[in-house]
Amino acid sequence: MNTRKKGAEYEQVTAAYLQNQGVKILERNYRNRRGEIDLIGKDNEYTVFFEVKYRKNDAKGSPAEAVTFTKRRTICRVADYYRMTHGMGEFSAIRYDVIAIEGSRITWYKNAFEHIYTER
Repeated sequence: MNTRKKGAEYEQVTAAYLQNQGVKILERNYRNRRGEIDLIGKDNEYTVFFEVKYRKNDAKGSPAEAVTFTKRRTICRVADYYRMTHGMGEFSAIRYDVIAIEGSRITWYKNAFEHIYTER
């Protein structure tokens, strides 16, 4: 199975998991010219930007460790655009979460990182 197909499969698994936890999925694979966010959802009052990472095992490190500074910065840039195009103010309740899947174990890291402000 190729990487893109596997990623889509685990994003589907994650979406189902999050919905079972009460999260309303707003977007899947949201893309713009700045990059992509795997899932965007609503968890109570928070709009949450989710990064999904899968590893078969920890031989190459944990899935959460794969969310590098560069990836976090990209997610924040895409989220900024999403917020702007969806009329969300500067003080809207947002969160950046990571869903780490290792084998069949899902770990949800809420508020995994803070917003990274970047030059436009």
